[in-house]
Amino acid sequence: MLLQISQRAQALKPSPTLAVTARAKALRAAGRDIIDLGAGEPDFDTPQHIKDAAIQAINNGFTKYTEVDGTPGLKQAIITKFKRDNALDYKLDQILVSNGGKHSFYNLAQALINVGDEAIIPAPYWVSYPPMIELANGVPIILETGLETGFKITPEQLDAAITPRTRMVVLNSPSNPTGAVYTQQEFAQLGEVLRAYPHVLVVTDDIYEGIIWDRSHYGNILAACPDLYDRTMVLNGVSKAYSMTGWRIGYAAGPKGIISAMKNVQSQSTSNPASISQVAAQTALEGDQSFISEMARVFKQRHDVVLKGLNQLKDVRCIGAQGAFYLFPNVQAVINSMPGINDDVGLAELLLDKAGVALVPGSAFGAPGYLRLSFATSMEFLNESLDRLKKVLG
Repeated sequence: MLLQISQRAQALKPSPTLAVTARAKALRAAGRDIIDLGAGEPDFDTPQHIKDAAIQAINNGFTKYTEVDGTPGLKQAIITKFKRDNALDYKLDQILVSNGGKHSFYNLAQALINVGDEAIIPAPYWVSYPPMIELANGVPIILETGLETGFKITPEQLDAAITPRTRMVVLNSPSNPTGAVYTQQEFAQLGEVLRAYPHVLVVTDDIYEGIIWDRSHYGNILAACPDLYDRTMVLNGVSKAYSMTGWRIGYAAGPKGIISAMKNVQSQSTSNPASISQVAAQTALEGDQSFISEMARVFKQRHDVVLKGLNQLKDVRCIGAQGAFYLFPNVQAVINSMPGINDDVGLAELLLDKAGVALVPGSAFGAPGYLRLSFATSMEFLNESLDRLKKVLG
């Protein structure tokens, strides 16, 4: 074959989380009894009033192109949300609506990163952060964490990692894959470090903001360090909080100049997000918000059951999450004790084959020796999964 695939594309690996879900679906289609705990989306349906608004928009003929950066109505709803929930003030030219949270981060990387620029990313990290930095010809600088630090970086780690080439620091709280949440004191300590490096953009990915057990003390880094406002990009979306993953609406808020550059990137790639999805997202942000707290309540119940069950498995260590819908157990002792199993990928394969339970290897998140379990499924399936895991692991 004479046609070539770019080195960029050849170096890129498919999303491990999507790969696990696809494998689980394929095995089920082949007749295997598989429980998929790899999914990164709520199992709740999108609230009916949101779906009704989208149907009405279709019937009204709202099916044409919109503004590249989102409809004025949706952008204003986002501004109102930030004021209501986060006490943050933005103007229309500080908001960009994109095709999901992943698209928001991709636009940012393309707009900000030059060849050789560095982006500091704490591990465990969401699987797509490093590849999107690399696609922008940047260099991911990974800061390792673990059970001992609650999967959170320390000020000393951050300070030691920043160089003249650092362009951004990525913070994700609540975290995918660990469910870790930074306290306001911890954010304040990180802010003390960041103040000394005005060339560094702070990126706070708040996509799991709605799914948190204790909202009374929650806030992103701007709640603790409002003076960083002019150099902070806030990423969010409707996918997790309103169970709207397939609608593909994410948004970014931050410095006008960077938002403008991100808009230019988007204008030459996807153009506007789907018009119907924008109507649905506006309805979600402006309507009844009780769905969010109810969903979080159910997730907390599941979390408690699964956390207890995991810690009853032989050689498994797991700490509780403070939000999102994941647990991230350490299984290195299991790996060490099982002949023929060399790493977390091998263990995940074994559990899929022998237990019929699909989990995502921790190495996909930059944390070998762990597994990610999503409890975004029914209690019935979760209890059955724990029983199956116990039969294999003891």
